[in-house]
Amino acid sequence: MTTKFGFTKMTIQEFEDWINVIKLARTVLTVQQHHTLIPSYVQFKGTNHFEIQQNMKHHHVNANGWSDIGQHFSTFPDGTILTGRSMEKTPACITGQNSNDICLEHVGNFDLGKDTMTSAHRDTILRMTAKLCSRFKLPVNTHSIVYHHWFNLSDGNRNNGTKNNKSCPGANFFGGNKVAHCETNFLPLISTLLKGQPPQQVTTVQQYAMVTARTLNIRTQPDSAATKVTGREPATLGAVLRVHKEQNGWYKIANSEEHWVMAKHTIPVLRAKVNADKLNARSGPDKTFDKNGLYTKGQELFVGKLENGWYNVGMDNKWVSEEYLNIQSSVS
Repeated sequence: MTTKFGFTKMTIQEFEDWINVIKLARTVLTVQQHHTLIPSYVQFKGTNHFEIQQNMKHHHVNANGWSDIGQHFSTFPDGTILTGRSMEKTPACITGQNSNDICLEHVGNFDLGKDTMTSAHRDTILRMTAKLCSRFKLPVNTHSIVYHHWFNLSDGNRNNGTKNNKSCPGANFFGGNKVAHCETNFLPLISTLLKGQPPQQVTTVQQYAMVTARTLNIRTQPDSAATKVTGREPATLGAVLRVHKEQNGWYKIANSEEHWVMAKHTIPVLRAKVNADKLNARSGPDKTFDKNGLYTKGQELFVGKLENGWYNVGMDNKWVSEEYLNIQSSVS
């Protein structure tokens, strides 16, 4: 691994080893697939990985006004991977759909007639997606693995590419960018890679808690005087934490290690799955409020306050009827 401009470059094997041991407070539900469009393959010279990543960060910060580069990782034509935004932070990649997501940007233009994906790049994208599914215990389906093309650019609502959508990750990304293309061409390859791998240990947790502070330090004991855990970044606003134990107003957020956060800087949330074909979100806890979001069957959400039979989605100004949610009875 090599580091420059704050980014770390690694091979796919190095990534697979690294992601196995990294400690992440934030709960991950979804892996996003994107292509950069520009830069494309023609801008890649074989040695300018860091310069390309730094230029993307400059654009995201200076042109878009974001706090950092939008994606967590970028993949390159030679199969290498660069880190980007901290994994503890929500990405800036799909309008209104970034909570609990990991964002992958694949350098290239994978629309029809444009870049032909190299075999090394193809291998990295598949292995990386499979490893993230394995690491975060994600099912291989079109709710856990999503394409940017499926979401309306203006409001972020999922419409599966029917109106006002980017082509991203490309109209020729593994044979196409539609849901059917993903189900036929992409997901089976991920499932094949996961076959034969040892099952991930399922760890039952007591509850989920969402961070309400801008940053929340992780300490070695349930005491504000305890030292911070080395090698771990603080949890950030909106992150959903897995709580394994509660003690004296502190939450233990690691199963096998003494990693603690102060409970008063969180709110309890429940993990829920949408059971309606389409579920409208509204700006208040009643159907008379304006619609301001849309969720699809099988999509997972974290919901908090319950009022008048409606759940608040996280800390957003979005409310959904409890009638159309299956609340997870046990958490893992």
